[in-house]
Amino acid sequence: MVDAVRCAIEVQNGMVERNDGVPQDRRIEFRIGIHLGDVVEESDGDLMGDGVNIASRLEGVAAAGAICLSEDAYRQVKARLDLSVSDLGNTQLKNIAEPIRVYSLQVGIAGTKAAATSETGATQTVTASSPKLSIAVLPFANMSGDAEQDYFADGISEDIITALSKLSQLFVIARNSSFTFKGKNVQVQEVGTKLGVRHVLEGSVRKSGNRVRITAQLIDAATGGHLWAERFDRDLTDIFAVQDDVTQQIVDALAVNLTEGDRKRLVPGQTGRPEAYDCFLRGRELWHRLTKQTNNDARDLLQRAVELDPNFASAHAFLALTHGLDYLNRWSASPQHSLQQAEEAATLAVARDNNDPVAHWALSVVRLYSRQHDRAISEAERAIGLNPNFAEGQVSLGEALLYSGRSEEALACFDRARILNPYFPDIVLHFQALALFQLGSYQEAVELLLQRVSRNPVTDVSRALLAACYGHLGRFENARATWQEVLRVNPDYSLEYRRKVLPFKNPADFELVVEGLRKAGVVQ
Repeated sequence: MVDAVRCAIEVQNGMVERNDGVPQDRRIEFRIGIHLGDVVEESDGDLMGDGVNIASRLEGVAAAGAICLSEDAYRQVKARLDLSVSDLGNTQLKNIAEPIRVYSLQVGIAGTKAAATSETGATQTVTASSPKLSIAVLPFANMSGDAEQDYFADGISEDIITALSKLSQLFVIARNSSFTFKGKNVQVQEVGTKLGVRHVLEGSVRKSGNRVRITAQLIDAATGGHLWAERFDRDLTDIFAVQDDVTQQIVDALAVNLTEGDRKRLVPGQTGRPEAYDCFLRGRELWHRLTKQTNNDARDLLQRAVELDPNFASAHAFLALTHGLDYLNRWSASPQHSLQQAEEAATLAVARDNNDPVAHWALSVVRLYSRQHDRAISEAERAIGLNPNFAEGQVSLGEALLYSGRSEEALACFDRARILNPYFPDIVLHFQALALFQLGSYQEAVELLLQRVSRNPVTDVSRALLAACYGHLGRFENARATWQEVLRVNPDYSLEYRRKVLPFKNPADFELVVEGLRKAGVVQ
């Protein structure tokens, strides 16, 4: 498969050179489709079968001078070739029963319009080549005159992202990436280019007493033209109706064809208690900061939210995640008790609303660290089924597959998460490196781990894995120097503790890390 893609690239590059200086009407431009599947060779040498049919249909959707790969083909080459691709999403191909996820690879002159990766890990794509049904929701501006109301404006934005993300036909950029533009004066064309989307939603929130004014406008990022704009003046008790209105207006403006599943997923599942919702927004915003103190404060607010409304599933889910952070970071007196509390809250979240993707995501995290690997995978898959654009869900599924020893599948999930969230959290680099490490691709793992250390200078776990990679590569001086950095960053770093808490299904997978360190002579 790698050779096939390389051949296609060489052919397209050759055609670019051949067409240089040739009038447009005399140029020869190829479209190439590549798929991995079964074929049947006829007696006359012709190849037949679904594999050929799908490749042929992929050729039909490719732009002139471009190469379209099916997801099956892309999965085989993504880690072995330096490719700049645009994710075209699930595409219905002619005479093919089920939609297929398609990736477009452009080369030569056309490739100047293709995606490029910056030092931050953000994918930059020319807006005109972005999927038509793609959107980023920027954090709404807080116009209340009170900086402490930022949480409310941010919360409205995040809930709109969540609602839109549930639509299977729409490509929605994750919160983490959209919120990198918070407080910045940027043109929508720049946002579209950096995030690889065709549309941008921006707006503002003004909250005063029990009244709220929300303005929103949908903009074509390629042209800067306004597709829709609206102002809503409502009581706080109607806030969810406003969010539903915004979502529906966007659906109408983009002419999104909703499936029956989409309609079911859009059924509101939030609380009817404004005070509970306010506590939830405050708590969720604090949880995102990922520090011990803000996590404690978040838990208090989320606990208050579920006391005000015991049926508020999302509040139970984020409450579970606060306990999960306590467990993972040893922030509580009894990490094991924190894990039990996380399981109770996540289980309750799913019981309160089985259609809440965040609830299933939280339960997946808990199941994994309780070493219930199959159930963790199932919950993550359920979360993604409810929210096809759920970047965090993809990371959790990848993590569960990774610790289950299914590294190839895990890498595909992490790739998908990075597409949905171009400004992805640096922990994803660690997970990708660990998957490559388990596959024996130590040098590729080193490259990712060095990126992670650059983005997170205080990481001990990635430095430890980096030292193990160096050990397996025979670069013992590098391994010893890196191990000293581990102990400098965290003098209490303990392999025994990592062996205890990291949820490897097969203990031998962790021992591969220890073996690399032993080869370098840094541990006995």
